[in-house]
Amino acid sequence: MRSTCVIIDDEPLAVELMEAYVSKIPQLELVVTCSNALDAYEVLKTKEIDLLFLDIQMPNITGIEFLKSISNPPKVILTTAYREYALESYELEVVDYLLKPIPFDRFFKAVDKFFKTVKTTVQPKQQPIVESLKRDYLFVNVNKKHHKLHYDEILYAESLKDYIRIHTQDQVLVTKQKISEFETLLPSFFLRTHRSYIVNTHKVTAYTQQDVEIGKIEIPIGISYKKEVIDILRLDQ
Repeated sequence: MRSTCVIIDDEPLAVELMEAYVSKIPQLELVVTCSNALDAYEVLKTKEIDLLFLDIQMPNITGIEFLKSISNPPKVILTTAYREYALESYELEVVDYLLKPIPFDRFFKAVDKFFKTVKTTVQPKQQPIVESLKRDYLFVNVNKKHHKLHYDEILYAESLKDYIRIHTQDQVLVTKQKISEFETLLPSFFLRTHRSYIVNTHKVTAYTQQDVEIGKIEIPIGISYKKEVIDILRLDQ
Protein backbone atom coordinates (compact mmCIF):
# COMPACT_ATOMS: atom_id res chain seq x y z
CA MET A 1 0.00 0.00 0.00
CA ARG A 2 1.41 3.38 -1.05
CA SER A 3 1.37 6.55 1.01
CA THR A 4 -0.78 9.34 -0.37
CA CYS A 5 0.60 12.83 -0.76
CA VAL A 6 -0.43 16.33 -1.86
CA ILE A 7 1.78 19.10 -3.27
CA ILE A 8 0.74 22.61 -2.19
CA ASP A 9 2.62 25.36 -4.01
CA ASP A 10 1.63 28.41 -6.05
CA GLU A 11 4.68 28.23 -8.36
CA PRO A 12 3.93 26.06 -11.45
CA LEU A 13 7.61 25.23 -12.08
CA ALA A 14 8.10 24.18 -8.47
CA VAL A 15 5.03 21.95 -8.72
CA GLU A 16 6.34 20.35 -11.92
CA LEU A 17 9.66 19.59 -10.28
CA MET A 18 8.03 18.05 -7.20
CA GLU A 19 5.68 15.99 -9.38
CA ALA A 20 8.69 14.60 -11.25
CA TYR A 21 10.42 13.78 -7.98
CA VAL A 22 7.35 12.07 -6.49
CA SER A 23 6.99 9.96 -9.65
CA LYS A 24 10.43 8.46 -8.93
CA ILE A 25 9.29 7.09 -5.54
CA PRO A 26 7.19 3.94 -6.04
CA GLN A 27 5.79 4.08 -2.50
CA LEU A 28 4.27 7.55 -2.96
CA GLU A 29 0.94 8.24 -4.66
CA LEU A 30 0.31 11.84 -5.65
CA VAL A 31 -3.40 12.54 -5.10
CA VAL A 32 -3.54 16.15 -6.28
CA THR A 33 -1.61 19.41 -6.50
CA CYS A 34 -3.02 22.63 -5.04
CA SER A 35 -1.97 26.19 -5.78
CA ASN A 36 -3.16 27.49 -2.40
CA ALA A 37 -3.86 26.30 1.12
CA LEU A 38 -7.62 26.85 0.89
CA ASP A 39 -7.94 24.28 -1.91
CA ALA A 40 -5.77 21.90 0.11
CA TYR A 41 -8.08 22.29 3.09
CA GLU A 42 -10.99 21.03 0.98
CA VAL A 43 -8.92 18.03 -0.10
CA LEU A 44 -8.08 17.14 3.50
CA LYS A 45 -11.78 17.19 4.38
CA THR A 46 -12.62 14.55 1.77
CA LYS A 47 -9.52 12.39 1.35
CA GLU A 48 -7.12 10.57 3.64
CA ILE A 49 -3.69 12.08 3.03
CA ASP A 50 -0.46 10.81 4.58
CA LEU A 51 2.00 13.53 3.56
CA LEU A 52 1.91 17.19 2.51
CA PHE A 53 4.65 18.92 0.53
CA LEU A 54 3.78 22.39 1.73
CA ASP A 55 5.20 25.66 0.42
CA ILE A 56 5.46 28.44 3.01
CA GLN A 57 5.07 31.60 0.91
CA MET A 58 1.61 31.51 -0.71
CA PRO A 59 -1.20 34.02 -1.28
CA ASN A 60 -4.03 34.51 1.25
CA ILE A 61 -2.59 32.22 3.90
CA THR A 62 0.97 31.02 4.36
CA GLY A 63 1.90 27.37 4.67
CA ILE A 64 2.76 27.80 8.35
CA GLU A 65 -0.53 29.59 9.08
CA PHE A 66 -2.35 26.80 7.28
CA LEU A 67 -0.51 24.12 9.25
CA LYS A 68 -1.34 25.82 12.55
CA SER A 69 -5.01 26.07 11.59
CA ILE A 70 -5.72 22.37 10.98
CA SER A 71 -6.21 19.73 13.64
CA ASN A 72 -4.56 16.32 13.27
CA PRO A 73 -2.65 17.29 10.12
CA PRO A 74 -0.84 14.71 7.97
CA LYS A 75 2.95 14.53 8.10
CA VAL A 76 4.43 17.64 6.50
CA ILE A 77 7.58 18.42 4.52
CA LEU A 78 7.91 22.21 4.15
CA THR A 79 9.38 23.73 0.99
CA THR A 80 10.57 27.32 0.72
CA ALA A 81 13.18 29.64 -0.75
CA TYR A 82 13.67 31.34 2.62
CA ARG A 83 15.93 30.06 5.40
CA GLU A 84 14.41 32.22 8.15
CA TYR A 85 11.43 29.90 8.65
CA ALA A 86 13.55 26.91 9.66
CA LEU A 87 13.25 27.34 13.44
CA GLU A 88 9.50 27.91 13.39
CA SER A 89 8.99 24.91 11.11
CA TYR A 90 10.77 22.53 13.47
CA GLU A 91 8.72 23.84 16.38
CA LEU A 92 5.71 22.61 14.40
CA GLU A 93 7.29 19.12 14.30
CA VAL A 94 7.39 18.85 10.53
CA VAL A 95 9.22 15.90 8.99
CA ASP A 96 11.73 18.09 7.14
CA TYR A 97 12.39 21.54 5.71
CA LEU A 98 13.59 21.80 2.10
CA LEU A 99 15.22 24.88 0.63
CA LYS A 100 14.52 25.71 -3.01
CA PRO A 101 15.90 24.91 -5.51
CA ILE A 102 15.52 21.37 -4.19
CA PRO A 103 17.92 18.72 -5.55
CA PHE A 104 16.54 15.21 -5.81
CA ASP A 105 18.98 13.69 -3.32
CA ARG A 106 17.79 16.14 -0.63
CA PHE A 107 14.15 15.44 -1.53
CA PHE A 108 14.87 11.71 -1.29
CA LYS A 109 16.36 12.07 2.20
CA ALA A 110 13.27 13.96 3.37
CA VAL A 111 10.92 11.32 2.00
CA ASP A 112 13.01 8.55 3.50
CA LYS A 113 12.73 10.34 6.85
CA PHE A 114 8.94 10.40 6.40
CA PHE A 115 8.83 6.65 5.80
CA LYS A 116 10.93 6.06 8.90
CA THR A 117 8.42 8.04 10.99
CA VAL A 118 5.57 5.82 9.82
CA LYS A 119 7.42 2.50 9.64
CA THR A 120 5.43 1.06 12.55
CA THR A 121 2.27 1.31 10.44
CA VAL A 122 3.76 0.00 7.21
CA GLN A 123 2.56 -3.43 6.15
CA PRO A 124 5.21 -6.15 6.54
CA LYS A 125 5.25 -6.86 2.81
CA GLN A 126 5.88 -3.23 1.86
CA GLN A 127 9.49 -2.76 0.89
CA PRO A 128 11.22 0.19 2.58
CA ILE A 129 12.11 3.02 0.24
CA VAL A 130 15.86 2.59 0.68
CA GLU A 131 15.64 -1.16 0.03
CA SER A 132 13.71 -0.65 -3.21
CA LEU A 133 16.19 1.86 -4.63
CA LYS A 134 19.53 0.60 -3.36
CA ARG A 135 20.28 -1.88 -6.18
CA ASP A 136 22.82 -0.71 -8.71
CA TYR A 137 21.26 -2.50 -11.69
CA LEU A 138 18.03 -3.39 -13.44
CA PHE A 139 16.96 -6.03 -15.96
CA VAL A 140 15.96 -4.99 -19.48
CA ASN A 141 13.70 -7.20 -21.60
CA VAL A 142 15.07 -7.51 -25.14
CA ASN A 143 13.39 -10.09 -27.40
CA LYS A 144 12.11 -12.03 -24.36
CA LYS A 145 15.57 -12.19 -22.80
CA HIS A 146 16.20 -10.17 -19.64
CA HIS A 147 19.58 -8.45 -19.73
CA LYS A 148 21.22 -7.25 -16.52
CA LEU A 149 22.27 -3.63 -16.90
CA HIS A 150 24.14 -1.68 -14.24
CA TYR A 151 23.03 1.94 -13.90
CA ASP A 152 26.57 3.26 -14.27
CA GLU A 153 26.80 1.53 -17.68
CA ILE A 154 23.97 3.62 -19.11
CA LEU A 155 24.93 6.77 -21.01
CA TYR A 156 21.45 7.86 -22.05
CA ALA A 157 18.09 6.54 -23.22
CA GLU A 158 15.88 7.80 -26.03
CA SER A 159 12.21 7.28 -26.78
CA LEU A 160 10.98 5.47 -29.89
CA LYS A 161 7.23 5.86 -29.25
CA ASP A 162 6.37 2.68 -27.30
CA TYR A 163 10.00 1.55 -27.22
CA ILE A 164 13.18 2.97 -25.77
CA ARG A 165 16.75 2.69 -27.02
CA ILE A 166 19.28 2.43 -24.17
CA HIS A 167 22.82 3.47 -25.04
CA THR A 168 25.83 2.18 -23.12
CA GLN A 169 29.52 2.46 -23.88
CA ASP A 170 29.53 -0.99 -25.51
CA GLN A 171 26.02 -1.71 -26.76
CA VAL A 172 22.57 -0.42 -27.62
CA LEU A 173 19.51 -2.21 -26.22
CA VAL A 174 15.97 -1.70 -27.51
CA THR A 175 13.09 -2.65 -25.23
CA LYS A 176 9.33 -2.18 -25.35
CA GLN A 177 8.63 0.39 -22.65
CA LYS A 178 7.53 4.01 -22.50
CA ILE A 179 10.29 6.41 -21.49
CA SER A 180 8.15 7.79 -18.64
CA GLU A 181 7.91 4.28 -17.16
CA PHE A 182 11.63 3.68 -17.59
CA GLU A 183 12.39 6.99 -15.85
CA THR A 184 10.69 5.80 -12.64
CA LEU A 185 13.10 2.83 -12.44
CA LEU A 186 16.23 4.97 -12.46
CA PRO A 187 18.14 6.49 -9.52
CA SER A 188 18.39 10.22 -8.88
CA PHE A 189 21.48 10.86 -11.01
CA PHE A 190 19.45 10.27 -14.18
CA LEU A 191 17.80 13.37 -15.62
CA ARG A 192 15.01 13.88 -18.15
CA THR A 193 16.31 16.55 -20.54
CA HIS A 194 13.62 16.26 -23.19
CA ARG A 195 10.35 14.40 -23.71
CA SER A 196 12.40 11.85 -25.67
CA TYR A 197 15.67 11.69 -23.69
CA ILE A 198 17.03 10.73 -20.29
CA VAL A 199 20.73 11.15 -19.51
CA ASN A 200 23.08 9.82 -16.86
CA THR A 201 24.38 13.03 -15.27
CA HIS A 202 27.53 11.19 -14.17
CA LYS A 203 28.41 10.84 -17.87
CA VAL A 204 27.71 14.44 -18.91
CA THR A 205 30.93 16.09 -20.10
CA ALA A 206 29.51 19.51 -21.06
CA TYR A 207 26.25 21.38 -21.46
CA THR A 208 24.79 24.55 -22.97
CA GLN A 209 21.35 26.14 -22.79
CA GLN A 210 20.33 23.96 -25.75
CA ASP A 211 21.92 20.55 -25.16
CA VAL A 212 24.00 18.29 -22.95
CA GLU A 213 27.04 16.45 -24.22
CA ILE A 214 28.25 12.97 -23.40
CA GLY A 215 31.60 12.85 -25.15
CA LYS A 216 30.83 13.67 -28.78
CA ILE A 217 27.12 12.94 -28.44
CA GLU A 218 24.79 15.95 -28.24
CA ILE A 219 21.42 15.44 -26.56
CA PRO A 220 18.79 18.20 -26.79
CA ILE A 221 17.25 20.03 -23.85
CA GLY A 222 13.51 20.56 -24.30
CA ILE A 223 12.07 24.00 -23.60
CA SER A 224 9.82 22.76 -20.79
CA TYR A 225 12.74 20.90 -19.17
CA LYS A 226 15.36 23.66 -19.50
CA LYS A 227 15.10 25.33 -16.09
CA GLU A 228 15.14 22.07 -14.14
CA VAL A 229 18.00 20.62 -16.23
CA ILE A 230 20.21 23.70 -15.94
CA ASP A 231 19.48 24.07 -12.21
CA ILE A 232 20.36 20.45 -11.47
CA LEU A 233 23.52 20.45 -13.60
CA ARG A 234 24.68 23.66 -11.91
CA LEU A 235 24.20 22.05 -8.50
CA ASP A 236 26.33 19.10 -9.60
CA GLN A 237 29.29 21.36 -10.32
